[in-house]
Amino acid sequence: MKSPVRMTKYRTLLLATIGFNFSFLIWFSFAPFTGPMAAEFGLSPAEIGILASAAIWLAPFGRILTGWLSDRFGAPAVFAVVLTYVGVFSMWSAVAQSYTVFFLTRLIVATAGITFVIGIQHVSEWFEEGELGLAEGVYAGVGNAGAAGGALLLPRVFGTGWSGPLFESNWRAAFFYTGVVAILLAVVYYVFGEAAKTDEKRQATADNASFTGWFYTATRYGTVVLAMAYVMTFGLELSMNGWLATYYRLGFDTQDLVLASTFAATFSVAAGLLRPVGGYVSDLVARKEKNILPVFTGRYREQWTFVSLCFVVVTMVGMTVAGLSGQVLLAVGAGFLVGMGCAFSEGAIFAQVPAMFPNSSGAVAGVVGGVGTVGGIVYPLVYAAPFLPNLHIGYTVVALSMIPIVLLAGWVFRPHVAERATEDGFLDSDGPAAAAADDD
Repeated sequence: MKSPVRMTKYRTLLLATIGFNFSFLIWFSFAPFTGPMAAEFGLSPAEIGILASAAIWLAPFGRILTGWLSDRFGAPAVFAVVLTYVGVFSMWSAVAQSYTVFFLTRLIVATAGITFVIGIQHVSEWFEEGELGLAEGVYAGVGNAGAAGGALLLPRVFGTGWSGPLFESNWRAAFFYTGVVAILLAVVYYVFGEAAKTDEKRQATADNASFTGWFYTATRYGTVVLAMAYVMTFGLELSMNGWLATYYRLGFDTQDLVLASTFAATFSVAAGLLRPVGGYVSDLVARKEKNILPVFTGRYREQWTFVSLCFVVVTMVGMTVAGLSGQVLLAVGAGFLVGMGCAFSEGAIFAQVPAMFPNSSGAVAGVVGGVGTVGGIVYPLVYAAPFLPNLHIGYTVVALSMIPIVLLAGWVFRPHVAERATEDGFLDSDGPAAAAADDD
């Protein structure tokens, strides 16, 4: 389907970023209204915590599936379908009278987060290899800001004294009207979005999107190492977003909730806004063929990714050192550096994804993005583990758990391995050509 206006790579980037930004807004739209929701449904703090946790439950499988679907059917169609059903279920949650119905509908709404990989695939179909890092970094960094935008915008638009034409409850109104916007945005994305810059590019991606082709791609060295690297970066980002306010409050006996949340926000600012820098540096060293490490000669993007992963490990140890000093501002500064490390690494990783797999970027982005969310579920269990002597030690424990991932990256990024990282894998499998023949 052709757009009624001539689409360019920059218009496509704008469209994808707007769609992802709003998807993040509606994904976390429940957060500002937990108080009135808890009062109406009689929820305990633990039940609110489960509701917040449920926002991630379906992300791994959902991202893997939609990444492959984007390769197969094109990003505009898949993005439109996701926004449509998310909008419908958001409106349904607004009129739910039982908590069971409310929980299940919000569980479906939370799959809005899977749109990340759809946009990654869409942007990669329009930009040249040397521009991918910056373009994907802008898309992801600005898109992630939708969560913060929702936290600032929704409570102000739908305030405590809300009394509208349809709802007396501000949270019900917020869920209903954001659902309406999601459906309208789905129509816009479907009408104006074009799957790729050329028909040849679209066909090459679609031809590579068989199930057996997906399995082959998902088990290659390049895919696996980038997925594990995303666990220790984006998974870390998710975990820190949900934990730092509590850490600054309990770890330093700071009972001012607003102050603790403000401290925690410094991490989110770094992790979101600096992500384009990580992608840009990856593009820069690749274009200039600049070796920044004495090892991995000639593998320019891999060198930058490896440096950024090592930086994450070092800064996580720094969180423990800063925490043990008892100086809260020092700990806040260390948290900012961890956010910077996450941003640089994530930008580097998603510069490599479409550069390594130009005809299956959706499938690879789905695996990397889906597996990466696992860190957001696992790492918080370590931070507050009862066997640790205090809340500061957990960061170093997590850092130690990252070392095997860094070593795996070091093994795959060696030039003679890296040059075949899209062909050699951990499981023997026929290549895409054979897979296509099998499907026929």
